[in-house]
Amino acid sequence: MTIQRIKPGPRMSGAVVHGDTVYLAGQVAADTAGKSVGEQTKEILSIIDGLLAQAGTDKTKILMTNIWLTDMATFQEMNAVWDAWVPQGHTPARATVEAKLAAPQFKVEIAVIAAK
Repeated sequence: MTIQRIKPGPRMSGAVVHGDTVYLAGQVAADTAGKSVGEQTKEILSIIDGLLAQAGTDKTKILMTNIWLTDMATFQEMNAVWDAWVPQGHTPARATVEAKLAAPQFKVEIAVIAAK
């Protein structure tokens, strides 16, 4: 079975495809870093859409999502963007936790696993 790496870098790949499963690295918002959780979430979900498309799949096939927030007080703000993006009837299993992220300008990070 082959392994396809999408946007490989020196430390990690943006996504890895193995068989019929697509694993995305945790995504953060580069363009909206330092802005609101809502703005960062919109950017991250757009990045996820692009990576899934490159892997030959889409958000209707997401199996699992992990979301990290730097402050759980922003949970509803993030959910408002998430709820508008995730297709009804295709909601994945999901975990959301509060955590310190790699840099202070990042307020949310999202990783997904999807089927092809």
